[in-house]
Amino acid sequence: MTLFTEEHDLFRKTLRDFVEREINPHAEEWEQAGTFPAHELFAKLGDLGVLGLTYDPAYGGGGSDYGYVAIMAEEFGRMPCLGVAMAIGVQTDMATPSLHRFGSHELKQKYLAPAIRGEHVAAVGVTEPDAGSDVAGIRTKGVRDGDEWVINGSKTFITSGTQADWVCLLVRTSEEGGSRGISQIIVPTDTPGFQVSGKLDKLGMRSSDTAVLTFDDMRVPVSNTIGEIGRGFQQQMSQFQDERMIAAYQMVGAMEYALERTADYLKQRIAFGQPLMANQHLAYELADLASEVDLLKYYNYHAAAAQTRGDDITRFATVAKLRSARLARRVADVCLQFHGGVGYIGETWTARFFRDTRLWSIGGGADEIMLRTLARMGGFWAE
Repeated sequence: MTLFTEEHDLFRKTLRDFVEREINPHAEEWEQAGTFPAHELFAKLGDLGVLGLTYDPAYGGGGSDYGYVAIMAEEFGRMPCLGVAMAIGVQTDMATPSLHRFGSHELKQKYLAPAIRGEHVAAVGVTEPDAGSDVAGIRTKGVRDGDEWVINGSKTFITSGTQADWVCLLVRTSEEGGSRGISQIIVPTDTPGFQVSGKLDKLGMRSSDTAVLTFDDMRVPVSNTIGEIGRGFQQQMSQFQDERMIAAYQMVGAMEYALERTADYLKQRIAFGQPLMANQHLAYELADLASEVDLLKYYNYHAAAAQTRGDDITRFATVAKLRSARLARRVADVCLQFHGGVGYIGETWTARFFRDTRLWSIGGGADEIMLRTLARMGGFWAE
């Protein structure tokens, strides 16, 4: 299978240069601030043409294959502030896929096109204080009043929530229980009744803002509904596959970068009269981890090819999300261990990487949810 061409390779180099020039010099500042200037950075990413790589050119998208998405995410995973990488992933593969797949032409013109240009910052609102992994348990409610939804409720753990121009919001729009009667609605953040009620202080991913949002008799046009009313749960499940793949792609880049940095340190650090890397145990451990990253990388590439063909990638995305998250935790632990005491200091990259990667086994579907999905798909589940 030939997935990548010279154009893909040039794209990778362009992105790596962009990260080194536009992001890395600001990483420490953004980590300390607990946020980054999303509108400023996203405008540059829009000019670069990376915020809608596979989307319809009619709305400013690239119409490209998913190999470009894999490359983009891997390169953004190499930045030292993974919170920014995550926020970019929200823009490209968490808040906008449903709008692109199911939204009306008018909605795409009004919200998708500015997001692709980097003029709008987008967020996705699914998780609630009492409904995380159990998406069907959401309580945020929309009651129809003529041509408007009147929405009340709250969402939490919302990446880019303090800066977003609009939110792809999952709302219960009928009295049907469970996954039935849920809709996806585009909510502009300047709508009366919309409030950012808190900014969360996180263990890691500190360079991106994460908010609690509340909605108090917020009125939104029914025409802002993405796709069919009452099909929001199914649409969000489809959107989750994009989210899980972008996470897995990013983790490959992040882990490769971490292993490279650790190897460089071990070659320079002298102990007992020789570089630490002269210790075969350390070299073998890094080689072992690198081999597992390779397996994940090429599994991801097959997933990208399958998605480009239009195949159902649910199993691909579930496996990739689970394995990348678990492997990242191992890589982070080993890299910190091999740096010794200096690796444990809070401001070092190893400590930050250790904190940041921990989210991957929680966000976008916890490890346990991935295992539950795979057990059901594999016939290992008794209802």
